[in-house]
Amino acid sequence: MIYKVLYQENKEEVPVRERTKSAYLEADSVREARKKIGNRKYNIEYIHALDEAHLDYEKQSENFTVENV
Repeated sequence: MIYKVLYQENKEEVPVRERTKSAYLEADSVREARKKIGNRKYNIEYIHALDEAHLDYEKQSENFTVENV
């Protein structure tokens, strides 16, 4: 399953919506996705699974790439 991770790059700053970035990971659960990205110094806001319709929509974005973690 593909998960979308919304995060801030700097863990020390207060989250600001305009600086929120996203990453896409393949994992079996939210817990596994969090574990895979946990070694980075990100302030993770939210992780959610993408259903087929949402995944198809995200694939239309030029920034869509599933990370190998």
